[in-house]
Amino acid sequence: MRRFTIVFSIVAGLAAPAVEAAQCITSKGAFSGYKAGLAQDAQATGVGPRGMQALQSAQLSGITWRFESNPSSQSGTLQRDPATFLAKRSGSSADAFIQRTRSRMAKNPNTFASIEQRFGVPGSVLATIWGLETSWGGYLGETPIVGGAVTLASYCRRHPRFESHAIAALQLVDRGIITANTRGGPSGELGHMQFLAGNWLRYGVDGNGDGRADPYNAVDALASAANMLARNGWRAGAPFGPGTANFRVLSAWNDSGNYQRAIAYAAERAQ
Repeated sequence: MRRFTIVFSIVAGLAAPAVEAAQCITSKGAFSGYKAGLAQDAQATGVGPRGMQALQSAQLSGITWRFESNPSSQSGTLQRDPATFLAKRSGSSADAFIQRTRSRMAKNPNTFASIEQRFGVPGSVLATIWGLETSWGGYLGETPIVGGAVTLASYCRRHPRFESHAIAALQLVDRGIITANTRGGPSGELGHMQFLAGNWLRYGVDGNGDGRADPYNAVDALASAANMLARNGWRAGAPFGPGTANFRVLSAWNDSGNYQRAIAYAAERAQ
């Protein structure tokens, strides 16, 4: 879920907006300098000692840098039909992926029903996203979240759009939701649904009633994904195929047209 940016509000009426200290880089050797600038930006937003220590110890993520240096490897570059995209993404046929999605829903019917009742998002949509993101929790990633988020933010093609997520990752460390060593996706995605850090801060909810919103708890992650879609305009009970209002809401989750069509295709058939 890499393409929805949280915006930090600025109080109107100030003489001039704050200037970002961190400047994007085109060379891996400039990463330490980027971190120094980001540290100033992070301190200005109130990041505390634990978050700042996590930034200080963060290493450039080689996999993130390689991925961003090769845009043609990214799924949004080529137009693919949904079944082909699902097969490539899941490593099996589209039919097998859809059957596994149905099976996952059947194992947790009350969870999906209660989330749909609360947020209006069908279980088939959530279970499809869950499968696409982490194979239903089977693989949550091996890249240090802070390092991945900071590396992505440093890269000129992504900066400054993703700097807020890098700072949010430091805030999650401050809050004890993750540590400096917690691992996830190569761009700083975390938990069962691979939220970007800023999106978790904005949309994360307690789904299982234990008083804590935890991206590494499947129920919390599913409820938070539903909350994100609902707050971006999802209409309960309405269709979600291409051309519908709900289909357009899927762009809040991922701005790849291939990804959006795959969600709609699988979720419609998994119902």
